[in-house]
Amino acid sequence: MRRDMLTIGAFARACRLSPKALRLYDELELLRPARVDPHTGYRYYAVGQLEQARLVAWLRRLGMPLAGIREVCALEPAAAAREIRAYWARVEAETAVRRDLAAFLVDHLTEQPRKDTTMLELRYFAHSDRGRVRPANQDTAYAGTRLLAVADGFGPAGAPASSAAVEALRFLDTEEVPAGSVLNLLEDAVQGATEAVRDVTDGTGDNGTTLTALLWTGSRLALVHIGDSRAYLLRDGELFRITHDHTVVQSLIDEGRLTEEEATAHPQRTLLLKALGTGTPDLRLHDAAPGDRYLLCSDGLPAVLPDARIRQLLTTGSPDVAVRALVDAANEAGGPDNVSCVVADVVREAS
Repeated sequence: MRRDMLTIGAFARACRLSPKALRLYDELELLRPARVDPHTGYRYYAVGQLEQARLVAWLRRLGMPLAGIREVCALEPAAAAREIRAYWARVEAETAVRRDLAAFLVDHLTEQPRKDTTMLELRYFAHSDRGRVRPANQDTAYAGTRLLAVADGFGPAGAPASSAAVEALRFLDTEEVPAGSVLNLLEDAVQGATEAVRDVTDGTGDNGTTLTALLWTGSRLALVHIGDSRAYLLRDGELFRITHDHTVVQSLIDEGRLTEEEATAHPQRTLLLKALGTGTPDLRLHDAAPGDRYLLCSDGLPAVLPDARIRQLLTTGSPDVAVRALVDAANEAGGPDNVSCVVADVVREAS
């Protein structure tokens, strides 16, 4: 046997893949042996194949499916790195959703009492503005005792689409919301909103809407989000974005192919990957604490105001004062798009 060849056993030990795994990857044409003995069928591998085999082993430990590993192994190193970064960003996003659901299920099944369950309420204000450039307002904003929502319509029927989506959720504002089934309730309501939007747009792909909404249970907020409208949390003076944009530009940022600064001038910065009815929305739960302030807004706000400026204005006075300050600032910055804001404070109920 040549010195640059290794038996399957020696190769398995060197790359930390089992012989069984190597035989499987051979069958899948993912990692073919350099030579197969025509008489015994025994596999031999070249020393030069170790690097690829180790990459396969690492990617398997990362949890990447075999189809994804095949794609990564066929790429140049820089492109492979971008693909791995994008895969891991997806894993982290999915893990965050499952973590929130797991925490909820643990609390629900063990019936752990939550602080201030009956002692908290929302104080809120909503406003939608056409802006300085657009001929019509295709946004819809709503705030009520239990429901907060912003929808940003697009296409010729964008205004009816956003209005229909929010209107389909408004029944949630008058119903008692059992904490144990809030995500199921919200998911069902979003299905109704999707159907309502299809009715007013005739199901054409040129029309639609984003949707970002929070449903209050008395101690928690259930979030549904799809598109590029946003939700923020202001807690202890720090601003946190609690939604992830479903846009082409955000996917490029996630993959490391674009910086946040470059994204602001990207020609496809408004191109959506998902909207209501064209993808699965994000659903998760957020614990609430007295003093929290939530902001829901259409993309017309962050398009012209950086997060630092949003945080500064969000600390201004009561919810109605903060909303008007945010909308005014967006218009002063040129108002190129419709801008809608909902601000809600989590406060202790008045005794």
